[in-house]
Amino acid sequence: MIDAYAFLFAFALQIVAASILYPARLIGYVRGWAQDFGSERFAQMSPEDEHRLRVERFASGYRAAALVTAVLGVVLLGWLFRDIHSPDWIEDAKRASWIYFMLQMAPLILLFLYAGARYKKLNQSVPEGKRKAVLQPRSLFDFISPVVVFLAVLSYLLFVAFAFYVDLHVYKNPSPSRYCYIAIANATFIYAMDAVVIYKYLYGKNNPLVTHEGRLHRIGMMVKSGVYGSIATVWFFGLISVIRALDLSGWEPFALSVFWIVTSLLFLMTLTAPPRKPPAGESGHGSEVLS
Repeated sequence: MIDAYAFLFAFALQIVAASILYPARLIGYVRGWAQDFGSERFAQMSPEDEHRLRVERFASGYRAAALVTAVLGVVLLGWLFRDIHSPDWIEDAKRASWIYFMLQMAPLILLFLYAGARYKKLNQSVPEGKRKAVLQPRSLFDFISPVVVFLAVLSYLLFVAFAFYVDLHVYKNPSPSRYCYIAIANATFIYAMDAVVIYKYLYGKNNPLVTHEGRLHRIGMMVKSGVYGSIATVWFFGLISVIRALDLSGWEPFALSVFWIVTSLLFLMTLTAPPRKPPAGESGHGSEVLS
């Protein structure tokens, strides 16, 4: 029963992290975005009063959605506690943790879709401006430590080796099974997807509605969330493999809920993390950007 109570505690933390802490921080970030990162063109095309009204509408709606998900989480927590002796409790708990986290992230996904559509529309009406040279970091290591990148690569390689080891030596399969290849393929897909997103933000087209500092902050957010998220994912995959190999399936819901908590905290961290300051001797890479 220790594993069940550990999950219930972790699930309660998941409610706090993703339905209370993260929404509060995101609302504060959105409120200060225009002042901190909005360019002069953004101010011209989105008057301050109009922008403030949109932000307050978003804050009210997102706060209400977060409150609803928090209440639903408490109700779900009570249901899971009541049915703790059910023979299907482990599967129910894993399913509840997964679906509930997707529900917690749904307002954020809608926000990104709305913001992307709005700024795309504004960008289409932005006239071409003069170009001026701005020293802008373009190297991956301008935003994240090489040690962390090395840890990400090492984590992937260790996971691949561990997956083969567990499949061949723990489960005694004569050759790698389909499940082994699926696990490696999932990890590879996540790393590849994060790499594509990071490359797009590092070398993609600049947004003229955002200041130079705003572009650096946005790139730093995506780089850190991608790299740290990849590391967290492969270690989670490895942890689940260990739990199943040791026949401790009762701990799977706890591990899943802890993973969602870590994911929420990583999102929180990237909202406030500035671009990395390279050590003496390193330098950013200059590039032409739209003023």
